[in-house]
Amino acid sequence: MANLTVYRGVKLTQELAEKLEAATAKKGFTSPSAFIRSAIENDLTSRKPVFDESEQRIVATTERLAQEMRKMSTGQQALFAFVDSLTKTLLMCVPEPSGEAYAQAVACAKARYERFIKNVGMGMAGESRAALAELVDRIP
Repeated sequence: MANLTVYRGVKLTQELAEKLEAATAKKGFTSPSAFIRSAIENDLTSRKPVFDESEQRIVATTERLAQEMRKMSTGQQALFAFVDSLTKTLLMCVPEPSGEAYAQAVACAKARYERFIKNVGMGMAGESRAALAELVDRIP
């Protein structure tokens, strides 16, 4: 079968048509059609980068944020392990009060705990402080 030719019609503004004529003459093409064919061929065969600069910056920022979040997660895990160990030590080493002293000890402990949480909340700022305030409001 013979090499078929496909025709495409393109509408151009007067300004773009003038630029096309000038580029055709400047680059040594025989006609504007030859220039357009060459431009299409170059565009279709050129190897463009997968990401442009703005996309690369977004990817780098996202990767940096993910790395920071992993660091924070590791820090939170370490803090949880510390608090867990401290709690286990306190529970093993401090005996519970017996009999009538138990109710009084629980009441005193709740009051001390509430003061402790309020003092911690005063040292915090932003969303953490609001979350702690909500936690304090839940204490019976």
